[in-house]
Amino acid sequence: LRSALSGSRWTQYVVAAALGATPGCLGAFVVVALFIHRSVRLGAVVACMVATSGDEAFVMLAMFPRTALLLTLVLALIGILAGVLTDSFNISPSRDRECTGMVVHDGAASCRCFDMPTILVELRRPSAARGALGVGTLLFVLGVVSGTVGPAEWNWIRTTYLGVGLFSMFVVGTVPEHFIEEHLWRHIVVRHAPRIFLWTLASMTLIAGLDASINAEAFLRHNPWLAHVGAAGLGLVPESGPHLLVVTLYAAGNVPLSALIASSIVQDGHGMLPLIAHSWRDFITVKAINLVTGILVGGALMMAGR
Repeated sequence: LRSALSGSRWTQYVVAAALGATPGCLGAFVVVALFIHRSVRLGAVVACMVATSGDEAFVMLAMFPRTALLLTLVLALIGILAGVLTDSFNISPSRDRECTGMVVHDGAASCRCFDMPTILVELRRPSAARGALGVGTLLFVLGVVSGTVGPAEWNWIRTTYLGVGLFSMFVVGTVPEHFIEEHLWRHIVVRHAPRIFLWTLASMTLIAGLDASINAEAFLRHNPWLAHVGAAGLGLVPESGPHLLVVTLYAAGNVPLSALIASSIVQDGHGMLPLIAHSWRDFITVKAINLVTGILVGGALMMAGR
């Protein structure tokens, strides 16, 4: 990636936005790591962070997949434009803690994919993590096939669920033990899945409580600009979870699309956490650019009736 991105600026913007558009935080982590090592410009980081929705992308794909896919494309395009404008103003990143080395997996942690002898041995005597993930993905696939999980009729959503489930079973059955233990089990299942579940539960509970006490739907409908600014401000939190409040409000029809886009532009899941450790100045700069972009784009959509 460092070699591929060392060329034109446009390549950096497009690749960074594409990495940010992938669900989860991995793409954002990659771009931040490259920026810390000065392999990409500050505009590439802005493009990535505008395009990314972090872990919330998985929830949006589950709750309103068609809108989520369109939103991802729009965010990527806005991110590329924001990245170009950022670098055109010649905003200089912090130089006090520039990294010169890059640590990568090697040796025992290397990924030897599709090594058939190893796969057969590990499938005969699977680890606890591989066994749990294998059973979980198998139950998910059976649930989709039987109609217990997903839509009752066979449509593109149910077909997508089945494809994702089968691909997940393939991954769980073929990747090395290191990938299972470190990346799938400890990182996704142990670290991210509980947080997504708890934030989703908290958001839905809060919305239900507010709606029962102050009629949140009517309040937000009569105060659209407050909802818009609040959604954008919530995106400043460098954490996957708070944005789920806006996602669930939008899914329930209580906030307009403009509020969801404003929040999605500003928020970046966990993607910016490594940048905080590297440089507070760069973190604040990127967040400020994204906040202005989110308010302007969301405000324009709201004025257009969206």
